[in-house]
Amino acid sequence: MSVIIPEIKTPADADESAIIAAALKKAKIRPIDVIRSGIHKISLDARKRDNIHLVSSVWAELPEALEKKLCAKDSTISAVSPQPFRPVIGTQKPEGRIAVAGFGPGGMFAALTLAEYGYRPIVFERGSDVDARVEAVNTFWNGGSFDPATNVQFGEGGAGTFSDGKLTTRIKDPLCRHVLEKFTEMGAPEEILIKAKPHIGTDKLRGIVKNIRKRIIELGGEVRFGCPVTDIDISDGKLRSVTAGGETIPVSALVLAIGHSARDTFEMLVNKGIFLEPKPFSCGARIEHRQEDVNRSLYGEYTDNPSLPQGEYQLSYRKNGRGVYTFCMCPGGTVVPSQSEDKTIVTNGMSEFSRSGANANAALVVSVSPDDFGRDPLSGVEFARSIERRAYHASGSYSAPATTVGAFLDGGSSLSGASVTPTYARGVTACGFDKFLPAFITDMMKEGIGVFSKKMHCWGDKGAVLTGPETRTSSPVRIVRGENFQAANAAGLYPCGEGAGYAGGIMSAAVDGIKCAAAIMSVYGE
Repeated sequence: MSVIIPEIKTPADADESAIIAAALKKAKIRPIDVIRSGIHKISLDARKRDNIHLVSSVWAELPEALEKKLCAKDSTISAVSPQPFRPVIGTQKPEGRIAVAGFGPGGMFAALTLAEYGYRPIVFERGSDVDARVEAVNTFWNGGSFDPATNVQFGEGGAGTFSDGKLTTRIKDPLCRHVLEKFTEMGAPEEILIKAKPHIGTDKLRGIVKNIRKRIIELGGEVRFGCPVTDIDISDGKLRSVTAGGETIPVSALVLAIGHSARDTFEMLVNKGIFLEPKPFSCGARIEHRQEDVNRSLYGEYTDNPSLPQGEYQLSYRKNGRGVYTFCMCPGGTVVPSQSEDKTIVTNGMSEFSRSGANANAALVVSVSPDDFGRDPLSGVEFARSIERRAYHASGSYSAPATTVGAFLDGGSSLSGASVTPTYARGVTACGFDKFLPAFITDMMKEGIGVFSKKMHCWGDKGAVLTGPETRTSSPVRIVRGENFQAANAAGLYPCGEGAGYAGGIMSAAVDGIKCAAAIMSVYGE
């Protein structure tokens, strides 16, 4: 047991000992009474540029009687105890393999959890292992051919491998801590355990996903790369087998963690009669500012303070029921080619752990829903695909359509007077966004830029560069499942993670993978 002392405000350059001392003083705890202590969570409050400070919570292990006295005396202090993951293990004998389709965060954590409890899962991943994947991606980014099987969306680690590696999430689930601890076991920096906005960076993620794979194999699991799931057999409402890599394998359970870009798999599921429904997502573009301008907008005269991290932001605005917002902001990062289909263009953002690049980028996106694109299960898929194809044809190549913010606001297209050097690896071509984005999206983007420029000075820079399109903010479908985590009309099929419509980012997808694994374990013994 320990207590959590919240809302400890200290200068931005305060170290751990100073923060703990401030917490003990606030709670009126004598240092001599403390058995152990440490920082529970820490964040930077830069909302007011003349009052930038750290806000922390501190944990302290105390004698039991003192803990009870403190909690009774101060309602802001809470007692906490570890909540280890303890799944319920079923007794039914599986008639086939326990399988996982997809090796992104959801699939990795489902497979890792199953392996740690003796289930020896088999994993099917359509893309390559991370080393071959990095080689294929770099080949394309450097002007080579595009590989539809191995790219930024497909391969070991999923789409998150080529990202900032953000571990922030809106879900409040005890398993979030479990996921963070597993990441540190696999090589992530321990600071992710305490930072309110932790990130790993694409450079460190690549080693971590490899370590997860090695652990699964050490525990008796199997991981097959270049092995997409192309068919499933369902009879009498139950999953019987999976066809992957040309081989049909009897299975008792399949975690379907295919990611938001597995469009051919969505089509296969619809053809098999699995219940899918369209869901809202968002579309827009990437915007690049100078990182120093972002820092200055946030920190003012404290911009050069070495104790302050690279500035990051999250902005949003709603009008008449439609939202425009920033998404996946990458400090010191680059805009990267992220398509999964030939002759399309898709953008995304990526940062390394150091976040040391000259530019900051973020998605500037507008919410879209079935009211915009239709009610058929795959209407959202086709809506996004049509934008990606039009962008390719508007550019005439894999060079992405781009324009300065000033030209965009004026309804034109130009890169003249750009205040940043675009980082998109395949280069950019000046192009009007009306050639590939619907007017209701571009109009809302323009309105958002105006609103955000009043909140952050850098957003008023008309030389900032927009590169588009951004269409993969989340899955355009949801694979309907019940409270038992199984597909509504196919027992043994466990839709999982972001692609299935039940997560939005690395953390929530990983948590969902663990829950799907636990649901399987509650039915079957090892």
